[in-house]
Amino acid sequence: MSSALPLPTPWPDVPSDARHRVALLADVPPGELLIHEMYLSVQGESTFAGLPCVFVRTAVCDSRCKWCDTPHAFNRGERMTRAAVLNRALAFGCPLVELTGGEPLLQAEVFPLVRELCDAGRTVLIETSGAHDVAHLDRRAHVIMDLKCPDSGESHRNRWANLEALKPTDQIKFVIASRGDWDWAERAIREHKLDERFECLVSAVFGGPKPVELVEWLLVAKLFRVRVQLQMHKYIWDPAARGV
Repeated sequence: MSSALPLPTPWPDVPSDARHRVALLADVPPGELLIHEMYLSVQGESTFAGLPCVFVRTAVCDSRCKWCDTPHAFNRGERMTRAAVLNRALAFGCPLVELTGGEPLLQAEVFPLVRELCDAGRTVLIETSGAHDVAHLDRRAHVIMDLKCPDSGESHRNRWANLEALKPTDQIKFVIASRGDWDWAERAIREHKLDERFECLVSAVFGGPKPVELVEWLLVAKLFRVRVQLQMHKYIWDPAARGV
């Protein structure tokens, strides 16, 4: 008999071999979220890089990217009511709020939380792996969606149907760990005309390809609408620092 957890309604995109990774969420009741940390810092990535931002980091992720820099969010979190999360995020007084993880779209309360943050006048960013349906997110929010390259070990989870749900103001991010990843990303950008439809971002795994290599690959490819980005926070603070 299989010992896999039953698949609750909010997790239709979690494959059977990854269901054990979301076990912590099974006991979180409606109206609550499992939050790993919340803090005020500066946005380190995306077209919003450099702006002060409130980060709401949810706990638990069903993916296991080989280069993940936030594994500390996999197995630890504090249960909070959605109202408490909203009030705390607003209390910082910062107009920019990002929900990240972990994987925020694993928690059903994220969707009304995004709406409430938008209603409160905040600019809301959602960092998501791209393995989960983004169609039900408030259209006022800015989705920053990874397309996982092969070296992540999770490229088979890419939910390509999301491309039809994204808006022109949304952003697609590729994290590059090798020249092979770059070649894959270049093909995906061209095949789906991603640079014509969305903001496209490419960054190197920290400690992986040198930024100058990534720039050279981009210029040779003549993808002139694709933006190279650095993880700014890892240059400001120690790369292993948390809560920044």
